[in-house]
Amino acid sequence: MALKATVVKAELQLSDLDRHHYATYPLTLAQHPSETDQRLMVRLVAFALFASERLEFGKGLSTDDEPDLWRRDYTGEIELWIDLGQPDESRIRKACGRARQVVVVNYAGRAADLWWDKNTAALSRLGNLTVLDIDEASVDALAAMIERSMRFNALIQDGELQLMGDSGTVALRPRTRLAPAAAAYER
Repeated sequence: MALKATVVKAELQLSDLDRHHYATYPLTLAQHPSETDQRLMVRLVAFALFASERLEFGKGLSTDDEPDLWRRDYTGEIELWIDLGQPDESRIRKACGRARQVVVVNYAGRAADLWWDKNTAALSRLGNLTVLDIDEASVDALAAMIERSMRFNALIQDGELQLMGDSGTVALRPRTRLAPAAAAYER
């Protein structure tokens, strides 16, 4: 018998002072049996960092042709493609061909460093790619906050995200490993 996804509900009250975006998002996250608490919380953080009315979660780990999060315009064209972890370089190249902007949110500490060292040369040639890194200690602190039903206030100011919930507060600043040369990435 196949294991089913765990449904996690989160209410995210967002105040993004950097983008002047203020909204409350009722989110439903399906946690695949093989998805760690760390990865689920990084998905929530990625949503907070790039939140918009049209940003939505992809179908999950079992789908190769969709990202973890994406934003499409009203014609269906992909504006923003967000993958988590250390995706294969060919997957990133394909995403860069399909979307106007691609973001990889890396979060696995030393494994992320090794992935970056291996792929830097190839990824640096992609003009619409941004690679962000969230430090391992912050990710572990986020995972400690997970519950089946969560409420968070998220404050983004000067590139720092503070995620405040009933079980504590985590402040993190994603490090930019790669950004398009023409301009800073558009969240």
